[in-house]
Amino acid sequence: MPALNSNLRINGDRLWDSLMEMAKIGPGIAGGNNRQTLTDEDAEGRTLFQNWCESAGCTMGLDQMGNMFATRPGSDPEALPVYVGSHLDTQPTGGKYDGILGVLGGLEIINTLNDLNIKTKHPIVVTNWTNEEGTRYAPPMLASGVFGGVHTQEWAYDRVDADGKRFGDELVRIGWRGDEKVGERKMHAFFELHIEQGPILEAENKDIGVVTHGQGLSWTEITIIGKDSHTGSTPMHMRKNAGLAMARILENVDEIALSHAPHAVGAAGHIDVYPNSRNVIPGKVVFTVDLRSPELAVIDDMEQRLMSGAKKICDDMGLEVSFEKVGGFDPVTFDEKCVSSIRNAAERMGYSHMNIISGAGHDACWINGVAPSAMVMCPCVDGLSHNEAEDISKEWAVAGADVLMHAVIETAEILT
Repeated sequence: MPALNSNLRINGDRLWDSLMEMAKIGPGIAGGNNRQTLTDEDAEGRTLFQNWCESAGCTMGLDQMGNMFATRPGSDPEALPVYVGSHLDTQPTGGKYDGILGVLGGLEIINTLNDLNIKTKHPIVVTNWTNEEGTRYAPPMLASGVFGGVHTQEWAYDRVDADGKRFGDELVRIGWRGDEKVGERKMHAFFELHIEQGPILEAENKDIGVVTHGQGLSWTEITIIGKDSHTGSTPMHMRKNAGLAMARILENVDEIALSHAPHAVGAAGHIDVYPNSRNVIPGKVVFTVDLRSPELAVIDDMEQRLMSGAKKICDDMGLEVSFEKVGGFDPVTFDEKCVSSIRNAAERMGYSHMNIISGAGHDACWINGVAPSAMVMCPCVDGLSHNEAEDISKEWAVAGADVLMHAVIETAEILT
């Protein structure tokens, strides 16, 4: 295989223009996006992506979970494809880059190779994974999880949103349920470009994060039952305040995570309080505690301490408490060869880089179980994500896509 030329770069203007064009679909109210999975906006974004892929000479495949696979042929029909991609769905108050950069960065690789008439031995497939965010249908990375054998398709189809609408029904409604059996595709390797969603790369003034590991995740939904009562006329010692119990548990979550510093984290992001009235003491709360660490033993310890601590708090207050594990995955160690190809690409092209552990879950975490996988990260301003103010610079996007391209085509074996 010929050596890769460090001057081989993507078209940064074209990549940035595609990001801005996709952001017009499902605009938010504060400069970001609301393009949740299996909505009409999601369908519109998928159509635009398909049109771009077909214009680039790719053929589009679609499986029964709605995962999209745009294929650029390789010279060897027997060679397994190199896959690259991420997701196009967003949070309700999402940014323009989370996931989208990885999909459109993959498409930009195809366009650049076409511009330069570069052939590869292995086909290259650009992928849009369905429902990575998990905001409308829990858990996150749902479709890549089915692809990787973590979930069954029937179970995924039966997930419901806040309005009781089934995942399987909505996939059919928007017209993006394919016929291809999920998980039948075999991969030579998988690469994913993503914004960091944290502050480390920007703080360290690094262009590229070489992701060596992914944090494991545990989501525990806690339900506390107390008694609704009047905030003004109920004596303090006679209250069964579910909201107060939740506050004490969340303080304990903070202490548990800090005891495993610096990599462990914990918080509650989803909280429902009932009846949620100004002058009624909460009689019920339902909240989900998110615990993460790159070490499985640490996650296990945090889970046990969370539940034992929460039970003691509620017992002492005379409240009922129950727990349900609603999501989670073990820590991930990405493929050493794929990781090295990313690191080597950054060095070859003169981009500053550092090893990093992903604090968020990504589709690559599930795909790593069925194919060699790795991730490239670029900085984001102030580490902010899952927020309409999420921002990156064009230069960061270009650097990430450059490194992604070199890693992908090196693995796909560039031909002269």
